[in-house]
Amino acid sequence: MRQPVLWCIMLNNLLATFFENFSEIILSGKYLKMILNGLWLTVEVSVGASIIGLILGSVVAAVKLLPNNNKWMKIPKFICGIYTTVIRGTPMALQLFIMAFVVFAIRGFPQEIVAILAFGINSGAYVSENIRAGILSVDKGQTEAGRALGLSGARTLVGIVVPQGIKNVIPAIGNELIALIKETSIVGMIGMFDLTQASKVIGSGQYLASYFAPTVVVAIFYLAIVYLLTLVIKLIERRLRAGDKR
Repeated sequence: MRQPVLWCIMLNNLLATFFENFSEIILSGKYLKMILNGLWLTVEVSVGASIIGLILGSVVAAVKLLPNNNKWMKIPKFICGIYTTVIRGTPMALQLFIMAFVVFAIRGFPQEIVAILAFGINSGAYVSENIRAGILSVDKGQTEAGRALGLSGARTLVGIVVPQGIKNVIPAIGNELIALIKETSIVGMIGMFDLTQASKVIGSGQYLASYFAPTVVVAIFYLAIVYLLTLVIKLIERRLRAGDKR
């Protein structure tokens, strides 16, 4: 009977310590400021990388979707194929290291820009494949109808196929943006102070000497960001469906 009693005592002590630390983090200006600073960096990197990823991914997808009858497009298509293969086939942490310690190994160069570029280039590869898959999912009859009306391949793609493919792309791109936000948690590996790094510093022996409460607080912030983004994506999907009914 002693073992269950000991487990109950340990659990009570753990919960008591957790709630005490949790309250201290929320109510203490010092700890809360550290978390908000980390939150700002996480949002800054995520938003910047998302913009770059969407623009780069759209360009790469457009290049890969253009007809093969143009000989001038062979080299750009080859480059885009190499780009998506390499980026999707190597770890994000390795790409971040290369950007920080090889490509931009310049003293005083802003780490925020390094992180935004690294995550943006990585996200662009996935976004391009999501867009390409969404466009290719549109029935071929739509393309044939456009060509039958005398439209060129490019005009058919832009005017008929792309508007229909966007509806298929939105959920996949939303998932990619959510994954991007969570992937930014590794920026602490190059010395940046994001949400995850804030929980690590607060939970170290210098502060609360417990990682439980800080990680829970930071997890709540991540969940809030992802939940808000999910609501926005659902709102966009609902608007697109409402447009179809009209």
